[in-house]
Amino acid sequence: MKSALPNLLTLLNLACGILALLALQDQQFWLAAGLVGGSLAADFLDGFVARLLGVHSEVGLQLDSLADVVSFGVVPGFFLWELFQQARLGSEPIPAFLPYLSFLVPLFAALRLARFNVDTRQQEHFLGLPTPALTLFIFSAGLWGLTTDATGVEAFLLHPMWLTVLTLGGAFLLVVEWPLLSFKVKEWTWRANRARLILLAGVALLLLLLRWRALAFVIPLYLLVSAIFRPRDPR
Repeated sequence: MKSALPNLLTLLNLACGILALLALQDQQFWLAAGLVGGSLAADFLDGFVARLLGVHSEVGLQLDSLADVVSFGVVPGFFLWELFQQARLGSEPIPAFLPYLSFLVPLFAALRLARFNVDTRQQEHFLGLPTPALTLFIFSAGLWGLTTDATGVEAFLLHPMWLTVLTLGGAFLLVVEWPLLSFKVKEWTWRANRARLILLAGVALLLLLLRWRALAFVIPLYLLVSAIFRPRDPR
């Protein structure tokens, strides 16, 4: 039974992703965000539980990637599609092809996850932005743009130009071979963990100042800290 528990959590991740797609179809954006949060929690727990119980399997590895393609690929891509549709409601017309760019995110997410499964260089650091991180950024920025009390910022976050940059930039960050900080702790020293601790302190400060909107700044901060404390390229 204990060997099946991580896979059950992975299936919970997938189930939340499917339900998030249904919520987006009905334009229940906050419900979709909550379900994505469930996917994020399940995605963290399946690996944690597998390590805790000492149960690892090739099936679990492949199932995890399949679930992530949906929850952290298809779901953010479809959310971007919905954001482009909201942008259409504005006074500025947008080209008909532009919303279709949003599907680059699930395509590049699938490519990144396939690479991750066979890439032995990503044992200590990530190469490219993890799919859950991009999903978090897309949802936090998108929800900020959809809030009625976001004066000024709302117009920018739903502008077609920003959505295009977000889509193309996000897809690029998924597959670019840029070493990024991971949270796999191997030794408990300041020098080994200073980048992680500085990042966590920055996130805490942002949450204190901006509450949930701080999530829109977490990924830029993560990229900045990774650039300053550049991990050794594992190639």
